[in-house]
Amino acid sequence: MKPVLTHKWDLSPSEAMKLQRLLSKKVIAEGEPEVKFIAGVDVSVSRGGDIGYAAVVVVSFPELEVVEVSSSSLKIPMPYVPGLLSFRESPMIIKAFEKLKIEPDLIMVDGQGIAHPRRFGIASHLGVLFDKPSIGVAKTRLVGGYEDPEIDAGSFTFLYDGGEVIGAVVRTRSKVKPVFVSVGHKVSLEFAVKMTLSCCRGYRLPEPTRLAHIEVNRVRIQIGKTGKLKPL
Repeated sequence: MKPVLTHKWDLSPSEAMKLQRLLSKKVIAEGEPEVKFIAGVDVSVSRGGDIGYAAVVVVSFPELEVVEVSSSSLKIPMPYVPGLLSFRESPMIIKAFEKLKIEPDLIMVDGQGIAHPRRFGIASHLGVLFDKPSIGVAKTRLVGGYEDPEIDAGSFTFLYDGGEVIGAVVRTRSKVKPVFVSVGHKVSLEFAVKMTLSCCRGYRLPEPTRLAHIEVNRVRIQIGKTGKLKPL
């Protein structure tokens, strides 16, 4: 699976922000695609902070059974700058996607979609580059304000920025901190919330990104210890 759109990654922060504003105009914030396979995406960084690891775990839907796993590692091309996480992580994620044999119908990312200062977080970035429906499911808020949802799983409130609804604050497990769900590309917010809740199996994180988180940490630890990765 290869991106349909490409661009340079070695950009200055100001150039990267300009590109985000430009590409954000391509985001489609509506749609309810038919989903048979979901790709969960997560990234981990080495203790020294110069090598990044990405994992993509493809699961069937609605069974949520793992059907394919891919990973990659690369030297990080950009230092951490708030709001520019995609420029650090996307190159290694794309490399992992290019190894996949199964093409997912939906990309679910541990990160922001349009709940971003320039409405173009990593979930939107990947969605636009691959021209695929995508959802951002972040563990923390990047921008915006909200009221806490009720304590029961399935409850949610809206995330606002300047009077605009940019996401939803979703309680995926009762009495546990919510996650921040936003449109990445080619999905509606209603669909993004519905799919996130449909992918939860008693944990705070939905299965696609939870499994990707487990896999990327396995990859990082194993390569850090041995210099190579043993297959599952």
